[in-house]
Amino acid sequence: MPLNPLLILQHVAHEGPGLFGEFLKVKNIGVDIVNIYDAHCLPNPSDYKAVITLGGPQSANDRDAAMQRELRNLEGILRDEIPYLGVCLGMQTLVQAAGGQVVPCRTKETGWHRANGSPYHVELTVAGIQDPLLTGLHPRIGVFQLHGETVELSTTTTLLGTAPDCTNQLVRVGSKAYGIQSHVELTRSMLEAWATIDPDLAQLDRTELTNTYALNATSYQATASSLFENFLAIAGI
Repeated sequence: MPLNPLLILQHVAHEGPGLFGEFLKVKNIGVDIVNIYDAHCLPNPSDYKAVITLGGPQSANDRDAAMQRELRNLEGILRDEIPYLGVCLGMQTLVQAAGGQVVPCRTKETGWHRANGSPYHVELTVAGIQDPLLTGLHPRIGVFQLHGETVELSTTTTLLGTAPDCTNQLVRVGSKAYGIQSHVELTRSMLEAWATIDPDLAQLDRTELTNTYALNATSYQATASSLFENFLAIAGI
């Protein structure tokens, strides 16, 4: 058995646990972090109380061995009802494993603002307002976006949050597996790094990106903390 209750899966080194990791340190909760693309096999999710999968530049439609391992891993997580939280690509792989589809966005969502200048928000559905993952959160959540693909849901997936450009933003599969398209885990240092790495972010004003984070840091971090604490409660951690 592992020494730690929580498994975090990464697709790429620069997309780490961010605010979730800071929360775990404060709470002194142990975690195993594994890069899916560095590992020849993945830890057995049944050995953990919960699994988190982070974002990355890959696609759930990729046919490489690492992505196929991830999807098989998720099928086991869903079958065994292991608490799961997927962020961005981790949400898309969840939806695909549950029988949905990952497709190109009609409009990419990048940064803090839509093309018309309005801030990105996720609106909770009735199911979302009632869901234990989102207890205590405002029904309209400000978010940071960075994705060129979106999801089409299967009948086994419940929609918890929506947005104008890419409708399916927050989902639940079964009773304990969740996905969120936006980067609620984002820290300022992560944003500064991504702005030099990601080609879509590189087209935006870096100073505006970091200044917007600073303006919204308190509410953004409170949202991440509430959501993550709720998830850990669902997982019994």
